[in-house]
Amino acid sequence: MADESLGISAIELATELTIAWLGNPNTRASTEEIPAFLSKMHEAVQSLASAGSFPESDAAPAGQIFEPATSVRKSLSSRDHIISMIDGKPYKTLRRHLSRHGLTPAEYRERYNLKADYPMVAPNYSEQRRSLAHQIGLGRKARTTKGNSSESTAHSSRARKTKQAAQSE
Repeated sequence: MADESLGISAIELATELTIAWLGNPNTRASTEEIPAFLSKMHEAVQSLASAGSFPESDAAPAGQIFEPATSVRKSLSSRDHIISMIDGKPYKTLRRHLSRHGLTPAEYRERYNLKADYPMVAPNYSEQRRSLAHQIGLGRKARTTKGNSSESTAHSSRARKTKQAAQSE
């Protein structure tokens, strides 16, 4: 099942997990406790493998309807933050919050029947990031004057060096 697709048997996985547990410097176990822990770990891995797949915490069964924590209008009422439809808390950007719940922005919009242009970043935060980017010079085209000035200066410095080397010889 799940362990066959990974190419790892339940015994190997239980062994790897036990080795990782023993590798933790905060783990204090006597040699008598290790075989018991290994057998418990093997039982746990077997039970998960027999279940078919690992359960997802926020995964929705097919057809489940989610009740939003707030209305769309209220979620966009402030320019400083966006209120999440999942938990009703304010966020400057929803991307990290959505990833914690195992969602992409498209899945979030679909789950709560939001329009495709529903923002994922608060307007003031977006403007703040935009102005910061302009201050450091992002979003500007390179300056050019009569041809490419960087090539002409590089060429002239090479020409001077070769001329000086020829004169010194």
